[in-house]
Amino acid sequence: MEDTYRTIAAPSEGLYKEKGSKFIALAFPVYSEEEVKEIMAGLKKQYFDARHHCYAYCLGADKSRYRANDDGEPNHSAGDPILGQIRSANLSNVLVVVVRYFGGTKLGVSGLINAYKTASAEAIANAAIVEKHEAALLQVHFQYPQMNDVMSLVKEYELAVRDQQFELDCRLTLEVRRKLQEEITAKLEDLDAVTVSEVEQA
Repeated sequence: MEDTYRTIAAPSEGLYKEKGSKFIALAFPVYSEEEVKEIMAGLKKQYFDARHHCYAYCLGADKSRYRANDDGEPNHSAGDPILGQIRSANLSNVLVVVVRYFGGTKLGVSGLINAYKTASAEAIANAAIVEKHEAALLQVHFQYPQMNDVMSLVKEYELAVRDQQFELDCRLTLEVRRKLQEEITAKLEDLDAVTVSEVEQA
């Protein structure tokens, strides 16, 4: 199962100007449709006076979830060119939004395609590209006496601990590589009085 993907390390920007129109491209690392909605809502407030907020995103190591939105521009003249740049850079878990300020002169469909494509390409070019593994979040419940056994597995697999609570009943939230999820879950559940459940990622 493919669980490695390329994404951007942090938000980045690009800018393209044509005949008075300004195309501000903003790229973000994202992990869910919820996150996309939140970012879009924030940008619409920030750039409330812009004519269009066109965007595209791609999610998942297999890139199976994606969307392109023209936001009032002619069909396929904005969202698709943005998505095309995400794909040609072979990225996933990325949202690229291009905010357009209209300069009074129409650019025509081919002009628009070029503008959205160029602005998006610049935002991606300005980003640091990183390789990541698709991860699952596992919540592990155990009793205090099991602490050493659980922690030695955490160490063995070099798992990232996202959240922890150590009392009489202990709880750990671990980030595990998707393709090792079954193996790690099985090893944890082999321990006495340990339960494991997957946590939905926001």
